[in-house]
Amino acid sequence: MKTGGRESESRIRCRNLEENGGRIAVQAIGAAAVSQAVKGIAIARAMAAPGGADLKVVPGFKDVELNGRKITAMQMHVLWC
Repeated sequence: MKTGGRESESRIRCRNLEENGGRIAVQAIGAAAVSQAVKGIAIARAMAAPGGADLKVVPGFKDVELNGRKITAMQMHVLWC
């Protein structure tokens, strides 16, 4: 998903959470990508708060294959509460 900025990406994540039964998985590879994912989730949480909702995050690791190499990605399950 590519958008024009962090806030719009967070809006999309918020909408995806509502549309997907309150559950999405965000996957990131590399320190910078993990940092941006966490920032996006924090912004989405702030956007959900005025409506009385909260987001919970369950972090974990996932082995993935990228360009024929096995690497470990950070996977964050985001839950709408």
